[in-house]
Amino acid sequence: MKKSDEQLAQEAKALFDASVDELDAATLSRLNRSRHRALEAAHSPRSALLRFAPAAGVAAAVLIAVMVALPGPRQVEVMPAAVADLDILLGEDSIEMLEELEFYSWLDVIDEGDDVG
Repeated sequence: MKKSDEQLAQEAKALFDASVDELDAATLSRLNRSRHRALEAAHSPRSALLRFAPAAGVAAAVLIAVMVALPGPRQVEVMPAAVADLDILLGEDSIEMLEELEFYSWLDVIDEGDDVG
């Protein structure tokens, strides 16, 4: 004859309760202290952070998947003004311009003076 699950659970509970009733006071005290330490550890800030670790891992995986799936910029365009400035600096005329820098600054001052009057 098969016992039902409910009967089996009741018999297992009765055997467990009987074994607990037979424990001495020192063992019960040690078990109680261990239980309290486990409860304190469960409520520590570190355990709270560990609870969110799986969710953080999933979020990081989703973020990486989205970054890999989305197309990025195909080609970086160089600004035309930067290319023109580079050509001026690398050209032969730049040395002559640097030699006559005071003259160009004087021309700039004269042009500003003409705009005022």
